[in-house]
Amino acid sequence: MNEPDFSLVLGGPLYQLWRKTRLADAALHILRRRLVVMTLVAWAPLLALSIAEGTAWGGSVALTFVRDLDIQVRLLLVLPLLIVAELVVHKRLRLVVNQFLERGLIPDTARAKFDAALGSAMRLRNSIAAELLMIAFVYLFGIGFLWRTQGALDVGSWYGVMVDGVLHPSGAGRWLSLVSLPLLQFLLLRWYFRLVIWARFLWQVSRIDLGLMPTHADQCGGLGFLSMVSSAFFPLLLAQGLLLAGMMANRIFYAGVKLPAFQLELIGVVIVMLFAVLGPLLVFTPNLAEAKRAGIREYGTLTHAYARAFDRKWLRGGAPADEPLIGSADIQSLADMGNSFEVVKGMQIIPFTWQTVAQLAVVTLLPVVPLLLTMISPEELIQRLIQAMF
Repeated sequence: MNEPDFSLVLGGPLYQLWRKTRLADAALHILRRRLVVMTLVAWAPLLALSIAEGTAWGGSVALTFVRDLDIQVRLLLVLPLLIVAELVVHKRLRLVVNQFLERGLIPDTARAKFDAALGSAMRLRNSIAAELLMIAFVYLFGIGFLWRTQGALDVGSWYGVMVDGVLHPSGAGRWLSLVSLPLLQFLLLRWYFRLVIWARFLWQVSRIDLGLMPTHADQCGGLGFLSMVSSAFFPLLLAQGLLLAGMMANRIFYAGVKLPAFQLELIGVVIVMLFAVLGPLLVFTPNLAEAKRAGIREYGTLTHAYARAFDRKWLRGGAPADEPLIGSADIQSLADMGNSFEVVKGMQIIPFTWQTVAQLAVVTLLPVVPLLLTMISPEELIQRLIQAMF
């Protein structure tokens, strides 16, 4: 059986551009070259222009370039992570999709539907129109409205000054709004679009009559491999957490906002990212619930029939006189039958655990942890940790 040719990232205009400029090969290798070039394009001109304008690390502005934590985090950490995530997701999701066939979950009669779902996902991934719409959205809304009204601080900064709520950019600010931020926002928006493609693909697969096994050892009918999806998106979750942490840091240090004021943002980003990564897996819950009901019914009937036969043979005088009860395989079989029924009863109808949820939440919020030092000194934090441990 041929392996499915599935990849969320090996396609689209940007991927083709990277290949033509030799920033990537067909399998997204040459990662270091992409990281260096993209970071130089987004970050280096800002440093050069801010030095020329005298706002790199001094001058009359309140927020200099090197002290702008939000921009440094976005361009030196988030941007590379979004690029690294492509290679990680490509390698791991391909293995996940292959499992549907390797485990025999797709019946031969449904292979055409599975292949159709694959083809539909690849067409969306390769869509030129989709990426052009993303670029338009970034410039018209992401930069034209959101950044200028919500992202920029109302203080004199290296990228410009706010006058009556309107940002008047410097030379560095123009490069920031025309190149650096649009590039970052486009990559991020492109990832959200890929998550939609992934969710749509899984929904189409869930419409197939899958060959689920209620007694499977993974206690998930054979779909336990889907939990591998969570680790594939760790770089994307970390990037999203860094975006939030950078924004919070600037407002804490330069706008006087306190860390507790960001409770809603912290809760919101965790909920959104958990739903983005784990939400698509919930499409299999009806399949798993039906398989569990059928398993309880079928294995219950089988267990009942075997128990009745055991009862007739060993308790109602049906056993041959020369067959001893001690050492009989019937007892072990009865125990095995009961264990199988318990496995079916314990089958999960959600293809991930609370441990997976906790891991994703921790990865998302990890970049925010250093900001706790804005509320408590390192010495006091260490003291409290020692007290908690001992």
